[in-house]
Amino acid sequence: MTQPTDIRRVRGLRPRLLDLFCCQGGAAKGYDDAGFDVTGVDKDPQPRYPYAFVQADAIAFVLAHGGEFDFIHASPPCQFDSDCQRIQGNPHPDLIAPTRAALELTGRPWVIENVGGAVPKLRAPVMLCGPMFHVATYRHRFLEPGGGFSLPQPYHPAHTVPQAKMGRPIPPGHYGQFVGNFSGVDHARRVMGVPWMNRDGIRECIPPAYARWTGTHARYSLRAKAVAA
Repeated sequence: MTQPTDIRRVRGLRPRLLDLFCCQGGAAKGYDDAGFDVTGVDKDPQPRYPYAFVQADAIAFVLAHGGEFDFIHASPPCQFDSDCQRIQGNPHPDLIAPTRAALELTGRPWVIENVGGAVPKLRAPVMLCGPMFHVATYRHRFLEPGGGFSLPQPYHPAHTVPQAKMGRPIPPGHYGQFVGNFSGVDHARRVMGVPWMNRDGIRECIPPAYARWTGTHARYSLRAKAVAA
């Protein structure tokens, strides 16, 4: 299943990126900004996703088509390792290992993105935080690079700005926690750089700035391999 979009690029002019478990497209926007032609895959319909989209099982899709792309980003559902979901006792699948196994079969460079609770299952992950990219929220996300791709660990600025309590309005001079049933969706859209998203998308996404940084490193890596070849 595909859905039309006004933001698609002409194929063949830019390297192709596969965005697995894409949700509403936070990572996709960053990779587009970094110069990739993005295709998202998710098992659920994603009418807000602003790029080419295929509704399919992400692992099955990458096994069948992963080799057709230049770089692959995967964000397996984080709920299994999320503190909020653990507190509520909600069951969720743990897809990090199956996703990695599928990615390793593609022969392409890739990253797996997830939350802090998943760190014990990730291999040498790099940690990203909002202030590293002038994003006014402390949203830690962890990226495991693979397939011959590597990432440096950016400097992590101290958390000097106070953070609003979860689910509460954000006082002046504070950072928001955009998780759960948070307040201030319009504010979160501006902070995260995702004006097309609703609350469901915002509380799960990575800020596009994280993926733009990752995608820029991926572009350099792809160019270096092309020159060496």
